[in-house]
Amino acid sequence: MFASFLAAAVVASAPVTALDPAQVKAVEAVAYDYVDGQLEGDAARVARSLHPDLAKRAVRPNPDEMLGLRRMTKEELVDLTKQGVLKTPKDQWSRSVKVLDIAGDVAVARVETPWFTDFFHLGRFGDRWVIVNAMWQPKARPAAAN
Repeated sequence: MFASFLAAAVVASAPVTALDPAQVKAVEAVAYDYVDGQLEGDAARVARSLHPDLAKRAVRPNPDEMLGLRRMTKEELVDLTKQGVLKTPKDQWSRSVKVLDIAGDVAVARVETPWFTDFFHLGRFGDRWVIVNAMWQPKARPAAAN
């Protein structure tokens, strides 16, 4: 028992491997294509950041569904971008990307805007990173001034 506790303590105290800066930049670039493309209304930029089989979801309380999710496909997201749903003048942009981890061909990133928080699972296919899964949470909108 003590030996397994000691082994766990050694593993827990092992230094975390630093992320490859080039891969961090590559993942950030894809995440910025996603968010900046939406803010610009550039559907092609958004489309290139997404896997064809994208699964974009948000927790959505629904009395008819025990574990309700709002689901969106790549095509739906690209269409919303074409419609300019999030199009915003550049001087009003406020967004950030944080790469949380990279393990081989898989990465996790967090994107923040005034409207939502997204957590991405990205996959690397050859030299190309794309967003495979996105779990997002809308933010409360401030009350309109009278």
